[in-house]
Amino acid sequence: MDGAGGNGSSGSVMCQLVSAEGEQLGAALYLPHNVGPPQLQDIVNQLLHNEDKLPYAFYVGDEELSLQLGAFMQRNNATAEVTLRIVYQPQAVFRIRPVNRCSATIAGHTEAVLAVSFSPDGRCLASGSGDTTVRFWDLSTQTPLYTCKGHKNWVLCIAWSPDGKHLVSGSKSGELILWDPKTGNQLGAPLTGHRKWITAVSWEPVHLQSPSRRFVSASKDGDARIWDITTKKCVISLSGHTNAVTCVKWGGDDLIYTGSEDCLIKVWETTQGKLVKTLQGHGHWVNSLALSTEYVLRTGAYDHTGKTFSSPEEMKEAALARYEKMRGNAPERLVSGSDDFTMFLWEPTISKQPKARMTGHQKVVNHVYFSPDGQWLASASFDKSVKLWNGITGKFVAAFRGHVADVYQISWSADSRLLLSGSKDSTLKVWDIRARKLKQDLPGHADEVYAVDWSPDGEKVVSGGKDRVLKLWMN
Repeated sequence: MDGAGGNGSSGSVMCQLVSAEGEQLGAALYLPHNVGPPQLQDIVNQLLHNEDKLPYAFYVGDEELSLQLGAFMQRNNATAEVTLRIVYQPQAVFRIRPVNRCSATIAGHTEAVLAVSFSPDGRCLASGSGDTTVRFWDLSTQTPLYTCKGHKNWVLCIAWSPDGKHLVSGSKSGELILWDPKTGNQLGAPLTGHRKWITAVSWEPVHLQSPSRRFVSASKDGDARIWDITTKKCVISLSGHTNAVTCVKWGGDDLIYTGSEDCLIKVWETTQGKLVKTLQGHGHWVNSLALSTEYVLRTGAYDHTGKTFSSPEEMKEAALARYEKMRGNAPERLVSGSDDFTMFLWEPTISKQPKARMTGHQKVVNHVYFSPDGQWLASASFDKSVKLWNGITGKFVAAFRGHVADVYQISWSADSRLLLSGSKDSTLKVWDIRARKLKQDLPGHADEVYAVDWSPDGEKVVSGGKDRVLKLWMN
């Protein structure tokens, strides 16, 4: 057999195809040196019995395989005696184009914009501000739609229900208000109970309950609370943290995860609010939590096709199918980012021990976020960098440098190919995940960018910050 030292076109190499989760696909195969990604794609589609051919990317170690096998072996001085382990990774069948221009700058808020969020179907947009209002915006005309007054203090966080029918906002004085996005009307009196400001809100996934009915709020007062929007009451109080609760996520397996300034992450069941387990490891405040399934939980039944649903049952079914397909047989993964500069990757349903400790940031980790397909994980830090990690193993992949000040928030394109970041340096940046480099620099804001979001339909990006305007970016 012609070894790797040959001309690269003849000879063969023993290859083992492996899923991102580490499961072997069939037996090891002898493949000719002239086999490259297109042929590997055919082989994987065949072995998986895919009726419709799906696109895949291939990795050897952390390096993408973009050449024919022979040329790859030659470049890496690999010997033909060792079985080449090739990881195949499914790619989105649709492609999102990078945003590259500001299509509108919309004035309206009279103080800093602190939160921005597109609806699950990507057709509506809401924002929360230091001016105490929540605003809904008309995306077709790119103008203000409703100004919602009801809070007496800064609006710190907003969250759409995954069925798109409600928006909840949390304020600096600890109250929550429910809004009807269709009319801009406040639904009932403010929900009170928290003694300090609201830090985060997360809705019960629509595949577990449709229409959306419950959400959980986290507060500086050390508690998280589950609310029922039909009775407008707090149904369960999750008490146990000894310091502020900074972040909360309602998982797809019906567990709630809270992160706190007491350095702990707690896992709760949602029928009685019992503590299931405590995840320990961080040496300082937990700032941010992310779930590997977060994107399908946020968007529920809605996907890039724009399909609509005639009933809550139909929506629940579609959402469940999307969740199960995304999750596969693997457990839901959780990542935590902390003031101790590190992150941990957890599989909370399997173990109290972290799967990986992720180090490299030189300052506070402010925001962590899994890609929609769960394959990647991004982290934003006050060290001015955004880092990319393997979303399954937690292994470091790349650092994106370009911002010249703290990076506050990140968001993914629906196809997991592009990552957006917003910074104190007044710019947004779009990073190309496969090329591992800056794709687009988006200056335009007059001051710090606090909040960014990429619409689930992939067509637009919104940003807001200290200069009080919303900017919409298109391609």
